[in-house]
Order: sequence, then structure tokens, then C-alpha cells
Amino acid sequence: MPVITLVERIDALLPQTQCGQCGHAGCRPYAEALAEGRDPINRCPPGGADGIRALAELLEQPVIPFAADGPQPKPRALAVIQEDSCIGCTLCIQACPVDAIVGAAKLMHTVIAAECTGCELCVAPCPVDCIDLVPVDDPDDGKREHVMARAQQARKRYEHHQARKARDQAEKAQRLAERAAVSTPVPPPAAADETRPAPQTSAVDKNELIRKAMERAAALRAAKEDADKDSQ
Repeated sequence: MPVITLVERIDALLPQTQCGQCGHAGCRPYAEALAEGRDPINRCPPGGADGIRALAELLEQPVIPFAADGPQPKPRALAVIQEDSCIGCTLCIQACPVDAIVGAAKLMHTVIAAECTGCELCVAPCPVDCIDLVPVDDPDDGKREHVMARAQQARKRYEHHQARKARDQAEKAQRLAERAAVSTPVPPPAAADETRPAPQTSAVDKNELIRKAMERAAALRAAKEDADKDSQ
């Protein structure tokens, strides 16, 4: 039976919005900081006061309020894109940690309301300021059971998002490697004459050839001299 670590138990109590209001890049890093005693339990506004109480019980700490100078809990708001103003830059799609925004480059984007966690991470990157945050009109939306139900779904979508990013990065790296291999010039194969090893001639063979050539030359001179004598 797998052992559930303290980090996993803490992470299971967090709303999985991955909003970063706690000062960390997601819920899991905040859970790690809590497990190591580096952070207080009052830095998760989406979890609300009920979230603080749940963390206090698990970690056997006193319940404390949200810091006056820190982010405060507020009603959840969903992102809504003004579709007639959207330029299709995809920056909001890249920022969404749960892939709740769909669209393509230079085409209109839209938010899947049922999957939006209200993290607000898509708002700042938008270059034309066409994303509004609309509060959820449900008085029970902030109840602990609803928060935890949404957290289960958000966790699955976040894990899928991370897996997709890793896959996309691996595929991009492979494409770049293949492109680099194609663009690298391959030296042409050497001509057959260049690849055939030249016959090796030893010093002894060369001397023998020279000696025989000199003998033939001497024989020709002697034959010519004899012919000249006979003609006289």
C-alpha cells in the first residue's frame, strides 16, 4: 500500500487553482513549504478560512487569519474573453494552468467556463485587455465541499496540462534536432580513384627498376655503336 507523504496530504487540502497568490509557482510547491515549516498556513486565499482550518488541523497549528498586508479571499470569478476584441495571440492559452482556454493562433479564443478555476493568470498576459473576470453568482460556491470537488477536477487537468507541455517540448526538441541534421552539409563521397589505396613500392623495387632501365639503355647504345661500325 503506497505511503502518503505529508506533502501529499497538505496538497490534497489545497484548491489546486495554481494561482500563485501564496508566493509559489503552484499548489504543490506551497505544500512543500508548509511541510518544511517555511511558510504560514494563511497564504491561500482561494482556500478561504475553511482551508486555513483544515491545514491547522492537519499540521496541529493554531488557526490564524489572513495577513492584513497579504492577498485576501474573495468570491471566485471566471474569465470571460471579449471575443470581438481577441486577436488570437495565444498568450492566455499558454498562461492557463488547466487548459481551460481553447483557440488557435490568429483565431478567436474562448474560455471553457466549467473548467476555469478563477486563477486570473490569463488576465495580465493579454496585450489588448480583452479578458474580464465575472464573479460566480452562487452563494454556495465558496463552501468547502464545492471547493474540494473543483480541486479534484482541477488537479487532473493540471497534471494533463503538465504532461502535454512536456510532450510538446520533447517533440519540438526532436524537430529542431532533425532540422539541424538536414541542414548540416554532408561531404560528398570521395572518388573511386581517391579511395583506392595507391600501390606501395619499396625502395628496393625502385632501385631494381632503375638498374634494369640503365641496362636497357646501355644495350641500346652498344647495339647502335655496333651498327655504326658495320656501316663504315
